[in-house]
Amino acid sequence: MNNWHSIEPLPASSHRKPVDSFLQASEVERELNRAVRGEVRFDRGSRALYASDASNYRQIPIGLVVPRDSVDVIAAVAACRKFGAPVLPRGAGTSLAGQSCNVAVVLDFTKYMNQILELNAGERYARVQPGVVLDALRDRAEAHQLTFAPDPSTHNRCTIGGMIGNNSCGTHSLLGGKTVDNVEELKILLYDGTQLTVGATSDAEFDSIVREGGRRSEIYSKLRAIRDQNAALIRARFPRIPRRVSGYNLDELLPESGFHVAHALVGTEGTCVTVLEAKLKLIHSPPHRALVGLGY
Repeated sequence: MNNWHSIEPLPASSHRKPVDSFLQASEVERELNRAVRGEVRFDRGSRALYASDASNYRQIPIGLVVPRDSVDVIAAVAACRKFGAPVLPRGAGTSLAGQSCNVAVVLDFTKYMNQILELNAGERYARVQPGVVLDALRDRAEAHQLTFAPDPSTHNRCTIGGMIGNNSCGTHSLLGGKTVDNVEELKILLYDGTQLTVGATSDAEFDSIVREGGRRSEIYSKLRAIRDQNAALIRARFPRIPRRVSGYNLDELLPESGFHVAHALVGTEGTCVTVLEAKLKLIHSPPHRALVGLGY
């Protein structure tokens, strides 16, 4: 008879990882329920739904917040900051490299913060909330023979916030460029609670910001210092290709790019800021389209 007591135990599975890895999750949930008017979901089912995106990655989030408006977003981030909980702004979850997955409090803008706040056909721009689905904006713009140029294959479900996060392109991006080329301004929230409206910055505007002092002055001064210290490398090494979408666009801070802080943030996947509102450029929408097949 074999002595099963002497059998060596199998090593722990590499897949055996803790599901609840943020120890203060209960405290974060209570604080969010107290501070947020929108939906706070920390149940297992909701967390499982938001644990994956269109990639092969899976990270079970701390919980989910569905904010009703910008006030809710500010309150949610403040609650997370109180306990050091990471936050993850999420669009439609169509990311292919795990960008929408993390052990964080996920912010889903699609249910409530999905409004087109303004569409100015004369000046060709739109102001939108981050949860607006691309096709909703394009359908509204087409009434004025206008469109938003980038159109990824997920256009009937991807959100503007998500497109800003990953600098979306699409098959017609040759017509009007990537998302970064079509963002004029962003209203953003930092993890420390700072709210800013960022875009192109003239020298006079920069000087005014620095004179005002405070957090905005500190951020702009540090961004300019990073740019000035690395300008030669940025010009020499950042690839000049039409579909560079890797994020952290330091070249957009160069003088010839207008020190465009909004453009520099496009593609950063929510790692730097949470977008509360975006002002987007609209272009003329061609009435006819053709498909050309090239065989080699």
